[in-house]
Amino acid sequence: MRKTTYLLPVLVVAVVIVLSSLFIVDEREKALVLQFGRVVAVKEDPGLALKIPLIQDVVRYDDRILSRDIDPLEVTPLDDRRLVVDAFARYRIVDVEQFRQAVGVGGIAAAESRIDSILRARTREVLGSVSSNDILSSDRAALMERIRNGAFSQGQALGVEIIDVRLKRTDLPKENLEATFARMRAEREREATDERARGSEAAQRVRAQADRTVVELTSEAQREAEIVRGESDAQRNAIFAEAYGRDREFFEFYRSLNAYTRALQGGNSSMVLSPDSEFFNYLKSPTGAAPAATE
Repeated sequence: MRKTTYLLPVLVVAVVIVLSSLFIVDEREKALVLQFGRVVAVKEDPGLALKIPLIQDVVRYDDRILSRDIDPLEVTPLDDRRLVVDAFARYRIVDVEQFRQAVGVGGIAAAESRIDSILRARTREVLGSVSSNDILSSDRAALMERIRNGAFSQGQALGVEIIDVRLKRTDLPKENLEATFARMRAEREREATDERARGSEAAQRVRAQADRTVVELTSEAQREAEIVRGESDAQRNAIFAEAYGRDREFFEFYRSLNAYTRALQGGNSSMVLSPDSEFFNYLKSPTGAAPAATE
């Protein structure tokens, strides 16, 4: 009975000592074993590990890819057009021992403060070396790569790997928005005025060309019409001449009828002619034949 009384506390103490000397390393983390603040072991593989109770402590760090939002900062590109940039970075702790030495007991919070400073400085440096149009264009992927590459070596000094840097938003400062919009409106109005002027000039050229084409076509048509009219007149005169040669009396009768048709219309002016005028020879003839000429 007395042995059991002494043995039970010893077993309890032994169990407590064994349990306190064991710890589990999760697959999502890495662990450091510290003895009086000094790193004595690095546990990177998941599973069960040992430490000396009461003397050694375990500090755990996340082994996953972490994200860090950078507070918006104002940059001034080469064209002095100020921009407010909002960015974020993704990083991972790759050397927990160096990370512990760099940030001390501050841990993740201290590391992210240092990363913020590094990225803000690199962002100002890179974006300040280009124009605002380059920042706002599709080429800014190359700028983000430059920021990441510039911060990479400084991140290694902290024991972290900066995997990626992204610009989430790039805006103008509020006090510059109205002035920028006014300048953009003025530029668009100037472009619209230039386009209208070029359109008017092109329209005038088209109208001038059309007028010239009309004149050329009209002149050509009139020329061809005169040629056709002249040929027709020549053909008509030839027919008349042939008819006159075949029957002189019929030709004179036909010419007189045409003269009567044109002269004796209701809208014509009055004519004063002698009753025995040759104009009425065919009208006075009872047979329609012209009277014989007197010698």
